[in-house]
Amino acid sequence: MPALNHPRPHSETLANGLRVTLRHAPDLKRSAAALRVAAGSHDVPLAWPGLAHFLEHLLFLQTERFPAGQGLMAYVQGHGGQVNARTNERTTDYFFELPAPAFAGGLERLSDMLAHPRMNPDDQQREREVLQAEFVAWSQDATAQQQLALFNGLCETHPLRGFHAGNRDSLPVSQPEFQHALRDFYQRFYQTGQMTLSLAGPQSLEALKALAQSFADAIPAGSMIAQQAPAPLMSASQNSYQQMHAHRLHLLFALEALPDSSADALAFLCHWLNSAKPGGLLAGLRDRGWATDLKAAPVYQFAGQALLHIELTLSADVPSTAIGEQLMDWLGFFARQDWTPLSAEYAALLQRQQQVSTALQLARLDNEQLEAGLSEQGAIALKQVLDQIGAVDNFSGQWQLPTPNPFLRADVPAPNAGLIRGQTSAHRGLRTFAQDRSRSRRERSPMQFSNALPDMGAQGAVYLRWRLDAAPGTLLQSGLENDLQALREEARQAGVDFSFSASGNEWLLKMSGLQEPMPSVLEHALKALTTAEAVCSADEPTPIALMPIRQLLKVLPDHCLEPSAHSDDLQRLWSGARWDGLAVGLSAQTQAAMGLALSRIPGVPDSQLTPPSAQSQPQWNTIDTESSEHALLLFCPSPPESLADEAAWRLLAHICQTPFYQRLRVELQLGYAVFSALHQVHGQTGLLLGVQSPNVAPVDLLQHIEQFLDGLPQMIRGIDEVSFIALRQTLADQFASAVLPNAQAAELLWQGKLAGRSSDYLSQLPQAILLVDRPTLIAAAQRLKQAEHGWRCLSNGRCPGLPWQVAK
Repeated sequence: MPALNHPRPHSETLANGLRVTLRHAPDLKRSAAALRVAAGSHDVPLAWPGLAHFLEHLLFLQTERFPAGQGLMAYVQGHGGQVNARTNERTTDYFFELPAPAFAGGLERLSDMLAHPRMNPDDQQREREVLQAEFVAWSQDATAQQQLALFNGLCETHPLRGFHAGNRDSLPVSQPEFQHALRDFYQRFYQTGQMTLSLAGPQSLEALKALAQSFADAIPAGSMIAQQAPAPLMSASQNSYQQMHAHRLHLLFALEALPDSSADALAFLCHWLNSAKPGGLLAGLRDRGWATDLKAAPVYQFAGQALLHIELTLSADVPSTAIGEQLMDWLGFFARQDWTPLSAEYAALLQRQQQVSTALQLARLDNEQLEAGLSEQGAIALKQVLDQIGAVDNFSGQWQLPTPNPFLRADVPAPNAGLIRGQTSAHRGLRTFAQDRSRSRRERSPMQFSNALPDMGAQGAVYLRWRLDAAPGTLLQSGLENDLQALREEARQAGVDFSFSASGNEWLLKMSGLQEPMPSVLEHALKALTTAEAVCSADEPTPIALMPIRQLLKVLPDHCLEPSAHSDDLQRLWSGARWDGLAVGLSAQTQAAMGLALSRIPGVPDSQLTPPSAQSQPQWNTIDTESSEHALLLFCPSPPESLADEAAWRLLAHICQTPFYQRLRVELQLGYAVFSALHQVHGQTGLLLGVQSPNVAPVDLLQHIEQFLDGLPQMIRGIDEVSFIALRQTLADQFASAVLPNAQAAELLWQGKLAGRSSDYLSQLPQAILLVDRPTLIAAAQRLKQAEHGWRCLSNGRCPGLPWQVAK
């Protein structure tokens, strides 16, 4: 196992009361900040539900020092980072990630927006309408409403039973009483005593502490305020209840007076509850034909309280009491076991996941202040949790502890490696001969081993694509993904993000993360894919629908390929499959270990798979999202042949991002999900623009987008020369190997391969961006507006007619 590069972070409290955690991780290419304010939606006055969420929105608006277009969101997006915030029940989180050279500027903007919010009445009116749109979408979102309904079994006096989303009625911004409450909440909680700042990045601890101190100096000093304790979750005579929704059984357990380590204990318990391995609860329920899936997680934790939610997807009309009995029996078995081996494996997988975590994931993890496993205090808390749930003493089931995750071991056996144990030197000689043969085949295969990222360290990425004679049917694909589910989870625990997806008549297998387990993961995956029965029941419970704009994003790759017939015949699909692939950042040792797996790839190797042909006419795809919300995606491809054209399109997307959001979301208030970005799909680069709106029809959304694009040439002319050069340089800098995250770099190389770019694509791209001058960019904006290479629109509205054509 590779050495752990992320030890426990340094923690301290600064002189003005700000608590900080600092994590020096030299292998990271970016830096991240996660600020937690100890105040959330349950801390606001009862008269003003939604006030905490409303304040979170207001803080992202312009300040006197950083006006619109220069604030945190625009700054982070302009440097290719990510930023967001979340209002929880008793906390509010603000977090962002940036290339290390730009990190100080992000922290400066975060501290300024927290310390000097404008609270302008006009801004408040506009942002209140955004929350109203979010409320409308939330009230119609099946997932959100089911989540809210889970709390119906709790005491009515507990804040989880209350309304906290906020809308036009609960946020009367014109009333003086509301303004007083808003300012009082801000002044009371937005001070150093209520804040914890976590920083993670490649900087030294001294540099991170200096950044934290600069942040603290800008925030009003204060002392920690005790948040009001909530009412009991349930009456003293009850601590559990259940609900049934569309083949899904929800079991909820209300826990009280838990010790401080209960969060670690619940995380440990849920990990083993969720295991699908033989001998566990889920495997037992599947063997009986009662359930197909189980998900356990705490949905609320605060001040010694916790609400544990166990969701089971049922496959038969079985009494819930019978499932409850099996759960209690397994919990009784689990309570009587020696947790030492389970704790060791749990700690190992947490370490693996930290090794492949981004700076932002590490900073947010540090805010949770969890242990790196199950400590002695955690074990004591776990016993209290099991006692409160009601685990039985005399379990009767034939339960077993799960077998260890094989990918967490340094020497991982292949699927058919049983005979290798105890082998003689003659056996090893035969194995070496087989490896030599597989290495020879690998060198002749269409699998490209890229050296474009020599500094990926212990990490790597592998892509395998199959071009099929027909598109896999929905039932077949669901069956294959179900067959891979257990493997995918074990790979994730070992530090490998593994996926297998279908787009049109193509399959894509992708792995990224720690390269050490990859050869074995690939062998297991290929064996599962070629020997699976891949049978999926047609009457499985319907998955909970995504919000409309996410549904459109999910199916966009399918609609960028030529339509083809469907087939559920797995062997027929494999017999006509052609494949190619790309491996990035793999060491010579890993490449050699990958040889056997590469020799077993099904299908015919083909290094000449051509990209999909571009459409010259605007294509309209109507997608049924089963929602009253309107949503639209517009994909505007760049000319496919030239890297110079791709560079111009990237600069267009870079310049559009903030003005598009400002125009459609802030000024026109068309909706709350508004974005524009450079997007690559199947090797095709394009500008992707999206809007979801509760009340503006798709054809009108399209008109607003077209009006924005019509104004692009003039907007480019209006950028002064110094700013134009700075924008261009900032974009080019994002592709420097020192700051480009490994997974993002690997994805760029894969898309470059699909587009037919040269092997030095990553080094050529920033140079091409720096060559884009103003006339070239204006010409690109005019070509984009003319849709020379065929726009593609996905929407839940009907085609408006010419020039749009209904896609096949």
